[in-house]
Amino acid sequence: MTEENPRNDAGSIPPPPSRPPTSSLPVITADPARRTNPSAGPTAAKPARPALTGPTFAGIQKALSRTKKALSRRARPLVRRIRRQGPKRLAAAAAVLVVLAMLVWWAVTAFAGSGQASAENDSPAPAASAASAPASRGALPLEGVSPLDFQLRDCFQDFDPDAQQSTVVDCATGHSAQLVAVEKYGSNDSYPGRDQLKQKARDACKTAPLTPKAGDYDLSYKLAYPSPRSWDMGDRRVDCYAVTNTGNVIKESLLP
Repeated sequence: MTEENPRNDAGSIPPPPSRPPTSSLPVITADPARRTNPSAGPTAAKPARPALTGPTFAGIQKALSRTKKALSRRARPLVRRIRRQGPKRLAAAAAVLVVLAMLVWWAVTAFAGSGQASAENDSPAPAASAASAPASRGALPLEGVSPLDFQLRDCFQDFDPDAQQSTVVDCATGHSAQLVAVEKYGSNDSYPGRDQLKQKARDACKTAPLTPKAGDYDLSYKLAYPSPRSWDMGDRRVDCYAVTNTGNVIKESLLP
């Protein structure tokens, strides 16, 4: 059964050693006479150690002198080079270093920024909602929706094909109709006439891919197409609705 409806409006310290270390303490050798005869008087003091003289000391002095001269020879060119660099050249060198540091900083910053932008551009777009209506129209249910704003797969509560507005609901809730097919003409097309529009709507209903669940309901098709007036206002769509006349008994989508 098919009915037609021309539209009028479009987030631990280690323990101490058992005895003190002796490596840094002077070694004192006990006098054998005092071990065997404690009453013996004090021993004579040891003579002082003679100062370094002779060939050994002279060799050390010569080695130190040669080392000093060698270091002096190597340091002179460096000192002369530093003296030749006047204040202006030193300031220019410092300025060049500052500019180079800024260039390196700029390059690192630009590279990091481009990497971040690339990562943002490569991030996946959010998946489209599988709800009956696009998220841009708001949460369901939506009341007062014009027929020209209907979307394929929309489900309608208390659907009246002749009404200028309808209530779009989630298809999992009770509803009496669903938009199952939409065809459109080009914006530059001429008005084809009522009969051709009606036939296009019927063909759309025939090719609508309804699920097997559609057989559980007593359904009929309702056709909607532009009237001459709504065509002049830019209406170019032909709609097919699957409708039941037993109230809001459908609680699922009739489209896969």
